[in-house]
Amino acid sequence: MKHLPDADFRCLCDIDVDGVKTIPLAYDWPGWWSKMELFRPEISGDILFMDLDTSIVGDLADIASVDRLALMRDIYRPEGLQSSIMYLPETERAPIWSEWADRPRHWMDLYRHGGDQAFLERFWLARADRWQDLLPGQIVSWKSHVRKALYDDESGNGSIPSGARVVIFHGKPRPWEIGW
Repeated sequence: MKHLPDADFRCLCDIDVDGVKTIPLAYDWPGWWSKMELFRPEISGDILFMDLDTSIVGDLADIASVDRLALMRDIYRPEGLQSSIMYLPETERAPIWSEWADRPRHWMDLYRHGGDQAFLERFWLARADRWQDLLPGQIVSWKSHVRKALYDDESGNGSIPSGARVVIFHGKPRPWEIGW
């Protein structure tokens, strides 16, 4: 991949895709809950995770060099976490899995509205670094930064902020729905 040439990219998914290395899903958890499989003990090493609806638009060297627990500050709830992009050290994942694996249905029911992000906030709200503080301007929101620029720019030529490396698409639209 041109934005991080030596990386071992993998896709956490339940289908085979030609030319894509995958980590097969082992459980049948719906929607965003499948992301909890990142915490399985048989997946070793630290992980830089990005949702599938994330667009990489620049060099990832700075982002990949972060070696501590990092999540996004939620775009709409600045006091909360957003799990669109996470740096997950192996040592931080074990306690999450231990709690989750004992009663996944309980947690899915309890956090049916807040999802995996609300579950992770139980553990990491006060502990996780925020990408926006570590690397200001490198991780941006399509809705709050790029799309807003399209409407705020009098010429109608809004664009990706110059320092952005990753554009997060949280909710609708998805990148493939707008031709990205």
